[in-house]
Amino acid sequence: MNARVVRSSWLEKGGRRLDCNPYMSGALEALDALKRLPMTEKLSDVTERIFHAGREARVWVDDPEFGVPFLGSTDILAADLSVQPLLAKKQVERNELFTLGEGWTLITRSGTIGRMAYVRPDMANMACSEHVLRVVPNPGRIPSGYLYAFLSCRYGVPLVVSGTYGAIVQHIEPEHIAGLPVPRLGAALEAKIDQLISSAANDISESNRLTNLATKTLLNSIGRVDLQDNSWNKDQRALGWLEQSVSSESLRALNYDPRIAQIRHEIETRRHSLLGELCDPSQFKGKIIFTRIDADPEHGYMLLGQRNAFQVRPEGRWISRKSVKGLGLIVPPGTTLVPSHGTLGEFELYCRALIVTKRTAQYAYSGDFFRCVPIKGAIEPGYLFAFMRSRLAFRMLRSISTGGKQQEQHPAMMYRLPIPRLDDEKEREIAALVDRGCQLYDRGLDSEDQARSLIEEQILNGGV
Repeated sequence: MNARVVRSSWLEKGGRRLDCNPYMSGALEALDALKRLPMTEKLSDVTERIFHAGREARVWVDDPEFGVPFLGSTDILAADLSVQPLLAKKQVERNELFTLGEGWTLITRSGTIGRMAYVRPDMANMACSEHVLRVVPNPGRIPSGYLYAFLSCRYGVPLVVSGTYGAIVQHIEPEHIAGLPVPRLGAALEAKIDQLISSAANDISESNRLTNLATKTLLNSIGRVDLQDNSWNKDQRALGWLEQSVSSESLRALNYDPRIAQIRHEIETRRHSLLGELCDPSQFKGKIIFTRIDADPEHGYMLLGQRNAFQVRPEGRWISRKSVKGLGLIVPPGTTLVPSHGTLGEFELYCRALIVTKRTAQYAYSGDFFRCVPIKGAIEPGYLFAFMRSRLAFRMLRSISTGGKQQEQHPAMMYRLPIPRLDDEKEREIAALVDRGCQLYDRGLDSEDQARSLIEEQILNGGV
């Protein structure tokens, strides 16, 4: 149970609100800290506008030629935005409020309030949900990266969250944060913080470009292009066919999809390896069940589930190190994780691959992942991930599913998944793209951490 002593003066400032949120969020302590600074300005005075897209029925399309990638309130937190639903271009053109601009700060405004993202180069010009506030900085008044760093630091987030209203579904509106105080710490320091945030955004965007290039290069090397979701879903061959190779291993029609059979045949008629032969057998598994024992951060690991693991800034539950010892929840850098439980929705995470970097190896990953830890010398980790993240591999993984509402990959079929092989030099070239992408990703997150630390230190010291 959380408890806090509340000053009577805080009740006056809070409009005599008697709900806990304004007093438990840390907002009033943050305001006290900001009052000690030489100068602050209202958020509305340093921004061009604060807005959201407004509510209207969405028109979805399947063909990228006629659509714009659309980000929901959870999607803005994701690192890889290569797989998003498409909002009709005509709708986006009619309502310019949908379109994101580079350097904006995004804030989730309903449900879970106050999650933030900085619009990176690879996010610019995408469409975004009305459940996300857009904070557009005035470049003549404040650097965009500095504004984001403050709003997302431990002093900014409580101030944003304190404006929340509502009972069941909570919200904030632009007017609730317009008067929020923004500290001014001098042009030199603000420029330094802005540069850190901008370089972080560029690093993460470049990381995504390199991993996409690695996948494209690999598939081109085996004479293929990646599958397109719209053409896959419109292909009529999956609606009925004669199958003569059914075995007792699986009676599910999806697992005999002739389109997948053709892809497997193309891979298996050339040099290839089986996935299970490339991975550490002690780690090659999913569905690990264990008792979660809560712990303080200094005595535990942050446990990430499937959704959190794909986010730039994951938030998870801290669990005891002893409780997970020997379970394989901690995996080394270069491991490819594949969500092993979920449903077959087109934009669900089930079967979409994720690579563990040096930085993200500090987390524990829940039992809902297949852990593909490459055996040293058997395959380059980056090369394996470049293939496993492709839509081609995604469709192959989905075609070995078993279960009812919750699906999981058939373990024997997962072991036999064919992985195309190239000559050693080409595989190292592809792996190097992924490795460089991982380095840039980690460097970007380190830069963000440094930027927030600079702000928090200055505020803590009264701007001195």
